[in-house]
Amino acid sequence: MSANLINLLIESTLQTLYMVAVSGLLGAVFGLPLGVYLATSQRGELLSSPLVNKVLGLVVNALRSVPFIILVVAIIPFTRTIAGTSIGTTAAIVPLTLAAIPFIARLIENAIREVDSGLIEAARAMGATPFQIIVKVLVPEALPGIALGLTLALVSLIGFSAMVGAVGGEGLGDLGIRYGYQRFMPEVMAAVVVILIVLVQLVQSCGEWIARLVDKRAPRNRGQ
Repeated sequence: MSANLINLLIESTLQTLYMVAVSGLLGAVFGLPLGVYLATSQRGELLSSPLVNKVLGLVVNALRSVPFIILVVAIIPFTRTIAGTSIGTTAAIVPLTLAAIPFIARLIENAIREVDSGLIEAARAMGATPFQIIVKVLVPEALPGIALGLTLALVSLIGFSAMVGAVGGEGLGDLGIRYGYQRFMPEVMAAVVVILIVLVQLVQSCGEWIARLVDKRAPRNRGQ
């Protein structure tokens, strides 16, 4: 493989990392509070608001139901408004973020719902407010699940970032299509696949390590 192709691989990898990092961060910023609210706003829960919960749930489900490649094409006018263009790395962040928010929200909701309800009742009995229960009980107890959920979201975003290369995005997906497929260079395609696999493995390993680190039960489990 020539030095030029190696440079292209490095550049494309950095573009992919940029897209995944920014969209993952934005997805978490909006998805985390949305997920917490969905987990605590059904009837009789801490922030009981069943109507709002139902409406938000329908919106989240609708966004999650749209195939990513269709979402990218469907929101091109919106992407152009936000990013000033519909092609390139920065433009790709818009659909990636919109895909990440509902996905992360559901993952966070599931992690919050796995917290023992007895802890919530105990906190209520001690006079804690709903906000205090969320911040000091639910979120800390759900941290391992949240970490694993965000890890899964980042892994999915790596796959989505490769897909967006088919519709004008940059990164490893674009490189694989332009050189590996259109120019019949299987070694480039193979290199792209290997790099994507390595990225996924690194993200997964780091996510699992963080989940173990924040798991309050881990010391007790190791001592048994």
